[in-house]
Amino acid sequence: MASLQDQLRGLVYSTEHGETCPACRRPLADCECADRAEAERLAALDGVVRIRRETSGRKGKGVTTISGVPLASDELKTLAKTLKKRCGTGGALKDGIIEIQGDHREVLKSELQARGYTVKLAGG
Repeated sequence: MASLQDQLRGLVYSTEHGETCPACRRPLADCECADRAEAERLAALDGVVRIRRETSGRKGKGVTTISGVPLASDELKTLAKTLKKRCGTGGALKDGIIEIQGDHREVLKSELQARGYTVKLAGG
């Protein structure tokens, strides 16, 4: 990791190229950091989709989280929308993890297995 001085010394804006990426110092049009991070996230997955119920950090409200889905971010967004519609509730997509409001583990498990994924119910 670069020191704070090294991070602050880099070029931030150029009249020739416009804004630059803080990570790779290339113009934003040529930056491939997001694509590389997405590829690394997909490579780190083991092929098992895990469904768990969480309440931590949500003031006691239960949320069903789905992690480990081997899809790109755009496809993951459409899957999240489909699953939210199937459960009839709201939810969100945060850092590659789909959050569905409420406890819908069994419905989500059957839906994802019908789509051909290997599914595990994780946690209590």
